[in-house]
Amino acid sequence: MATATTDGARAHARAQEGARAEAMPVVPATDWPAPPCEAGHLVWAETVAGGNYTHKVLARGTELRLTDPHGEACAHLLLYVADRPWERLNAADTVKVQWNAYLGEGRLLLSDQGRVLASVVEDTSVRHDALCGTSTLVRNTERYGDGTPQSASPAGRELFKLAALKNGLEPRDLPPSVSFFQGVEVREDGSLEFTGSAGPGATVTLRAEQDLTVLVANVPHPADPRPDYVSGPLEVLAWRARPTAPGDALWDATPEGRRAFLNTTGFLTARGLA
Repeated sequence: MATATTDGARAHARAQEGARAEAMPVVPATDWPAPPCEAGHLVWAETVAGGNYTHKVLARGTELRLTDPHGEACAHLLLYVADRPWERLNAADTVKVQWNAYLGEGRLLLSDQGRVLASVVEDTSVRHDALCGTSTLVRNTERYGDGTPQSASPAGRELFKLAALKNGLEPRDLPPSVSFFQGVEVREDGSLEFTGSAGPGATVTLRAEQDLTVLVANVPHPADPRPDYVSGPLEVLAWRARPTAPGDALWDATPEGRRAFLNTTGFLTARGLA
């Protein structure tokens, strides 16, 4: 076997240089074909396989575009302020403060400090969820026979644990997540109806309103009724841009949103970051 010795293993590994798989990071990100931004501004380019995860620290003002190429992705998302991870996405406040249970263009992802972590600046999917969180080891084991990270049916929370550890976070640091590309609606009786995917090619673009640590788990939605573990690739692109500012339409879209932006700017200004 060619890899039975150290020399053989090294030669085999080096022979893979330049090879591309369907799902992998592109390094440098600027090598991504047909970037959606000004040349040289791309900072993250990756295709995340179904049943896998990714993570990145993004600067304030960065725009993050998620795309569901085949209509089978579900991007579960957690956000943390990069140097203050105790300030993190709060799905309950995201819903409560904005008087709306549904994510979409113009909505804000909020922390429990009343500040904006990210804003949704574009959305062609409108099939998202801020209510159910992600899948768990127990549930996936019941449904699919296994939910561990190395299995054929990994649970979202188990993948989030791995992404968290790589950013100095622990399992106790994992709050409920939001998800994009597979949605639910609330029925009149309060039960939830799974609405599924918007189909191939749907995109959602977020803007980082603070320096953020981003964790993404691409796994089936926990309310997906299909008996099989179905999870397609997720395209992740991010590029340098600018944060939302006074005078932008999003800043003044709602009184609640304006207050959240003012809270964010006030905090950043006091720290000399805005």
